[in-house]
Amino acid sequence: MTDVATRTWDGMTIPVAGTYLLDQAHKRIGFLSRHMMVSPVRGEFAEATAEIIVAEDPLLSSVTATIMSASITTGSVDRDTHLKSADFLDVERYPTLEYRSTGIKWQGTEDPIFQWARLRNHRLGGRGRSHIVPPQSDSTPGRFVLTGELTAKGVTRAVDLEVNFGGTRRDPYGQNIFGFSATAEINREDYGLLWNVILESGGVLVGKTVQIEIAGEAIYQA
Repeated sequence: MTDVATRTWDGMTIPVAGTYLLDQAHKRIGFLSRHMMVSPVRGEFAEATAEIIVAEDPLLSSVTATIMSASITTGSVDRDTHLKSADFLDVERYPTLEYRSTGIKWQGTEDPIFQWARLRNHRLGGRGRSHIVPPQSDSTPGRFVLTGELTAKGVTRAVDLEVNFGGTRRDPYGQNIFGFSATAEINREDYGLLWNVILESGGVLVGKTVQIEIAGEAIYQA
């Protein structure tokens, strides 16, 4: 077995250039919204594909993804049926959601709170003990902003994903993979998902803000 196909970029170990596909066994295309303004409800899309083109210059890489809208699941059959209806995703008319990246911005490998502490010469600790923030190792995950466009229900809007690169490895099947997670926040009404109920006590039944939560692995295509 040959070594893992990696290279070094800006002090970080990253995958070699090439085409990578989303691993169907290790993915989560999730979201979170609020019910009655007080409780979070999580769900996900069970069916999705993505192609990641890692360029020689990592900042020229690109991502395309397709999500099957009818695969939405929140743990409630009645709620899922409503979300698939014309009140929300209208899956019969719009069977997919699409994402296309338009650019990548490098944010570094250091968590902002540690960077702030170091710049302020801040010592972390308590009970009479103090600790200098340790230097970050090369294995620290890198942070990027992936700019792009999300199309849902026939409407396209700009959506930037905050991406954490989790590292690259060879899996037990001999495949070169890398891991990642990403988050974003959108207003569902921007996509024509307007259904709601005004509560007598104030507020609405379904929150307008939707938090996107993505995690997965991508497999190198030889």
